[in-house]
This record gives sequence, structure tokens and C-alpha cells, in this order.
Amino acid sequence: MNSIADGSVQIQTSSESVPSTPPWLGEVVLIAAHLRKHGSLAQISERVRFARRRFGHYEVIDFLAVLFGYTISGEHTLEAFYERLQPFATPFMALFDRDQLPSRSALSRFLAALTQAPVEALRTLCLDDLLSRPLAPDKQTGGLVDRAGNTWVVFDIDGTREAARQRALPQTDDLPSPFRRLEDVCAPGYRGRKRGEVVRTRTTVSQAHSYQWLGSFGNRGNGLYRTELRQSLAAISRYLTGHQMPPEQTLLRLDGQYGNGAVLSDLAGFAFVTRGKDYSLLDHPSVAARLHLPPDQFQQRPESQMVRSLYDCPEVPVGSEGVRCRVIVATHPAGKKKSPVGVTRAGIVYELFFTNLPQQAFTARDVVELYLHRGAFEPLLSDEDTEQDPDRWCSHSTYGQECWQVISQWVWNLRLELGHRLEPMPLRTTEFAPALSQQSKQVPTLPASSPPASGYGPPTTATSWKTGRFTGADFPFQPDGTLRCPAGQKLVAQERRREANGSLRVVYAASIRSCRPCPLRQQCQWNGSETAKPRQVSVLLHPRSVGEEPLFWCDWGRKVHRRACMHLLHSQRVDVQVKQGTLVRPALAPTVLSRAQRAHTRLGWPERLARNERTPDACQVSIKLHGISQAFASWLGLTA
Repeated sequence: MNSIADGSVQIQTSSESVPSTPPWLGEVVLIAAHLRKHGSLAQISERVRFARRRFGHYEVIDFLAVLFGYTISGEHTLEAFYERLQPFATPFMALFDRDQLPSRSALSRFLAALTQAPVEALRTLCLDDLLSRPLAPDKQTGGLVDRAGNTWVVFDIDGTREAARQRALPQTDDLPSPFRRLEDVCAPGYRGRKRGEVVRTRTTVSQAHSYQWLGSFGNRGNGLYRTELRQSLAAISRYLTGHQMPPEQTLLRLDGQYGNGAVLSDLAGFAFVTRGKDYSLLDHPSVAARLHLPPDQFQQRPESQMVRSLYDCPEVPVGSEGVRCRVIVATHPAGKKKSPVGVTRAGIVYELFFTNLPQQAFTARDVVELYLHRGAFEPLLSDEDTEQDPDRWCSHSTYGQECWQVISQWVWNLRLELGHRLEPMPLRTTEFAPALSQQSKQVPTLPASSPPASGYGPPTTATSWKTGRFTGADFPFQPDGTLRCPAGQKLVAQERRREANGSLRVVYAASIRSCRPCPLRQQCQWNGSETAKPRQVSVLLHPRSVGEEPLFWCDWGRKVHRRACMHLLHSQRVDVQVKQGTLVRPALAPTVLSRAQRAHTRLGWPERLARNERTPDACQVSIKLHGISQAFASWLGLTA
């Protein structure tokens, strides 16, 4: 057996410290060059202003540069990020045209002292940068093509929570009242499956076809979901204006917490799909009567054995505001365990879905499938947690945490844009729902229990057959599924049969014992008292007139573009050279000021920014990237 000492491998070591380049530094170079090329760094310096002492010669752009690098790096803590960055602090700050790296304590003080105005200015700049350049050269944004051929742009609005764990504090008379560091950003609230005592809720807005973030709005505890919803709608309106899209062709997919009339009144002008939580609508006369008729459609997910029966109820007033919308009731038998959603009555689970999408373009099953397709939003949030984890605690102040989360979404959008430049791909088109033409041809041959593919229209009855006699319209539907005659008696459904044109006929009949002594029998039946049969009313359910074209979903891949940018330089070499210049600036004699003069001395914004501005004469930084194409490097203005 030969030992390694006898082999040809030679290992040499040195006591000189030569730190290895962080694997994420190349991506920082790409994103910083992209921001500098499009003037975003200059815009941040000019528009995000924050007057605050005790920051020395640093400015807002210095601290935001650190947050950009921290987000891109993916390090778990700021301490680990600073340790990895410290040997390359000078070239890192040179990427953002700054000189010195702020310390961790200075960054902590900056985040703790942030106010609302600079954070809102930063959020505005982030959205401006997103809208200033199209994601694809042909300016496509993706969309949903309905059965009538119209294109809708879909946005997802949902909240995510982060829980914080706190230690128990002793509370005695001789001790001061306890103070928690996270009191400014957290409060008691719904924690879900996360461990902790207090939570912070963040509402996020995503474009469902390009997977771009449009905004992040957070608050303590369960959040202010209506306020955050209005902020989200303002961001969506800006997106539509920037892409010259009409609000009438915009579809919002909302979480179940928005399913009440008060929130729906805030969505004026937008189409929406949300899960309803106002289960008192099940007792509404029109909804209760519809539930006793045959279902419009059945719905089943491929991964589940549950079959939902769908009932489409148009123009139902929701809430005390009376917002009229389309209510779809989904029912299925209750299982052994309590259903996590819906309400259970007499062994049947009822779920509500609210929408104002037109019935001519979307069936009831299409609406439910669209809402359940919100499940694609959960992997998006999972990717965000894995790659950036913006919900981790970067600051113990409200606006410091908001600033960090805005930067995280900005980096996400920049990675998407660079990924589309690296690997341009056309939009992919997926058949979201099949066409109805083939199913509609089979309707006359289906049994009466099988609904048509497009669902049923509103029930109709026969018109007047003799002057002065009662018609089917004089027998209104009741919540218990019966009809009520003008004399107050019930008519019960006796027969269901399929007609030749695909319509479903439901025959209601009264009791002969109720009809014989009725004083209105002469006006109700054809031969009056000579009729030997009780009164019958036929109700026809015609197939709904819906476009027969399939639903198409047009989007890009969720991961391919973003991770193309992330993984581009992680296995490549990045050469960093720092040369200290020989030019020494002449020292200026300090100006002697009195204490009163110094207290009233104010520097202008250009002078403040110049205090930590990088001077090429004193320090020359050269960064060379390997593994990127010459065309992509020249587009960014770099050296490959």
C-alpha cells in the first residue's frame, strides 16, 4: 500500500491570508452595474432623502447598498454577511460609487431611525424601475384568454406572516415594566402553523404571469388588510397605466379574508375572484332556492377525490353594503374530520366564492378553478423564503423592516429582468380549461342528473295560456325548494326529465287535497273544479349561453429566468484588484467655528453625498468577470 506521501500530490501552505471571493459577489456586480446603467442609483441618491444626525459621513445610498448586497448574498444574518464582505468592502462599495462601508451599528441606527417618507419614496422608485423597462423585448405581459376571446391580466394579493418567539420576563413590583425590542413591528395575532408569540403580517402583490412583485405592505399583528388592499390597488393601477391596459380587463385573485361586502366595495372597477366568508348568504331566498335545483356543474381536482357540486347564483347582494356579485356555492359531503374551510350543515360542507366575471365568458367551474389556481402563488412565496427570506428580522423598527422588504422585492425583479436577458424565452400557452363544444353536443344524450358543460341559466316557466288564469310566474320559489301557489299551498318537485334541446324540465305538483277545496281553483286550473288532477308547474332550466372556446393561460416559467441570473457566476472566477492611488489631496486648514455656528451649520445634499463618494484618484478598483458572454457584458458595460 502506498501512502499519500509517496504519490505525486504536493500540498503547499502559507501563513499569508488570502480570502476567497464570495460566490455572490459576481451577481452583486451585475445588479449594481444594471442599476448604475439605468440611473437608479442616482435616483435613490436624489429622491430618497432622510435628514438624521449620528450617521457620520454616511448617507441613505450607503446603507441601501449594504441592504442590496445582503439581499443578493442570501446570508442568514447580517453578522455573517459582514464577516464575508469585510475583505472586499472597498470594491463592494465602489460598485455603488461609494467609498467606505458603514458599520453594522451605523446600519442598525439608520434602520431604527427611518421614517415613512423615505420608505415611500423608495417604494415608488422600485415600482418606477419595474415599469421603466419591459420584461420582454416585445413588451408582452402574459394573460388569461377567456371563452369569449378576451384577455385578462391576473394579479395575486395575499398576506404572509412571520412569528417571533419571546422569552418570559419576570414582572414584580420592584422591577420596571418590561420592554420588548419587537413591540414596534409585532403584535399578538393569528400565527397559523408558525411558532411564536407575536406576528407581523405583510401583504404582497404579484403579477401572476411574469411573477414580478409590485409591492409589499406590512403592519403589526394581523395587519390593516383594508388599508393594505387600497395600497395594493394603487400599485396595480400604476402598473396598468404604465402598460396602457384598461382596468376592466384586470382580474384580482384575493385571499378569503377579503370575502365580505365591505372589502368588495373597495374593488370598484376591477374584476375579482375570492373565497367568501359571509355564510349568512346561504339563507338568502334566491340562494336557498337555487340550492334545491340541480347543480350547474361538478368540479374535481386531479390530485383529490373530492367532487364539488357547483351552484351559480347571479346578482346576489353581499353584506350590509349590498354589493351585487356572482355567488358560486360549492357543496360536498362532510368527512370524518372537520373541513378547514366552509361551513357544515346537515352533513354537507358549503363553500362560497364571490366574483363579478361575466357568465358568458366563465362558467362556475372556471371561476372555482381560477381561485384554486392561487395555489401557484404559494410556491412563489416559498421561493422568496428560500432565496431571500424577506420576513426575517432585519430591524426592530416598522419602517426599517419595510425598507428591507422593499429592497428584497427590488432584487427579485432585477433578477427576473437579467434572467430574461440571459435566456430569452417566448411566452408559453397552457390550456387552462378545455373547450365546451364537444361536451355541449352530448347534452341531449346525458341523463337528467348530468348537468350541461356550460351550466344552467335562470329557471323559466310557461307564459299565460288563458286570459285571467295563473301562470308559472305566479308560483315563486321558496327557500325549502318548493313552489308556493297564490293560495299559499306548496308544490313539490315530482319529476325531472331531459328535453331534446338539452334543457332540463322539473315538474312541480300540488296535493289534490289542497286543490279540491281551494277557492281559486277556477282561476288556477284549466277546467276549474271539473279537473281531476292537482295543479302542476313545469320549470325549464336551459343550458347557459357561454363561449365554447377553451381558456388559455399565457405566462413564463416561475424559476428559470430568475435562477439563470443567480447561478450564472456562482461557479465562475471573479477577479478583484484594488490599487491605492499615489495622488494625495492637499489638507485644508480646519475652519474655526463657534459652538453656535456649528449648531446652525447645514450642508446641502450634494455636499452630504460627496462626503463618502468614491474618489478614483485615491483608490482604483478593477473587477473582471469570467463566464459571461461578451454581448451580455457589453450590454451591462462590464469587462468579461
